[in-house]
Amino acid sequence: MANIKLLGRIFIEGDIKAVTGLHIGGAPAGLNIGGLDNPVIRDPKTRQPFIPGSSLKGKMRSLSERARGFDPDDRQQTQSIGRDVRIHVCREPAAYAECNVCQVFGIPGELDHATPTRLTVRDVFLDPESLEGAHTDFLSTEVKWEASIDRITSAAVPRQIERVPAGAVFPDFEIILSAYDLGGGGQGEFDHIETVLTAMQLLEDDSLGGLGSRGSGKIQFIEMRVAARRGAERIEYGGDEGKKLSDLIGARDEIVAWVRDTLTPR
Repeated sequence: MANIKLLGRIFIEGDIKAVTGLHIGGAPAGLNIGGLDNPVIRDPKTRQPFIPGSSLKGKMRSLSERARGFDPDDRQQTQSIGRDVRIHVCREPAAYAECNVCQVFGIPGELDHATPTRLTVRDVFLDPESLEGAHTDFLSTEVKWEASIDRITSAAVPRQIERVPAGAVFPDFEIILSAYDLGGGGQGEFDHIETVLTAMQLLEDDSLGGLGSRGSGKIQFIEMRVAARRGAERIEYGGDEGKKLSDLIGARDEIVAWVRDTLTPR
C-alpha cells in the first residue's frame, strides 16, 4: 500500500425528520409486568430517543450493496460481522478498486489492500421541542399496538411497539467523507460524494429501523448543507440554506467539482 495522505474531509449535514413513526430498538430495561415488548433505544443521559450512527451507516451500506446486486450468499465475497449478519467485502485488490461500496463504507483492516474507512456517521439526537403538543405515551414516544396472527389457528397475539412519533426532528446529523491521496493525487476520491448521496436517497425511499414494511421508519433529510475542511480551515459550499436531498443530488456534479477544487493540493 502506498503512503496515505489525507486531502481533507467533506461534511454533509442537516436534520432528519421522521415522516412516519420511527422504531430503532433498544434493550428492554427488565421483564416488568406490562412492560413494552419492543422499546426504542435511548440516550442513557437524557433518556431521549436517538438515532445511532451505526443504524444510519448500516442501512445505507445494506441498500447500496443491494443496489449493486451483490450476492449475500457468496461466501467468497462476504464477511460475518455478528450473528446472522454478513456484509459484502471485496477480498481481491482488483475487485476493491472497482467497488465504490467497499471503498466508501470500509472493509476489514486485516486485508492487505484495505484503506482507511472513508465514511463516518455520527449519532443524531432528538429535539424534544419538535414534539411540542404531541400526545405521547412515554417520554417523546408513542405506543403502537400490533398483533401477530397464527397462520394455522388464526389466533392473535398482541404486542406493543414503542415509536418516536411522526414529525419528530433529529437536528444536526453529520456524515463525514474523508478524501485520501493513495499515491495517485486523489484521483477519483471526490466521486465518492455521489455514492454517499445515492445511499441517502435509497434510505429515504426505504425505511430506517424496524417495522418498515408495516409503515414505520420513513425519514426525510432536510435543511441540508455541505462543507469541506482543508487542514484547520472549514469552507462552506455556497447557495441557499435549507436544501433538500434532491437539491444536492441535482447539483452533485457542481458539488463534486467544488470539493475537488477546494481540496486538491495546489
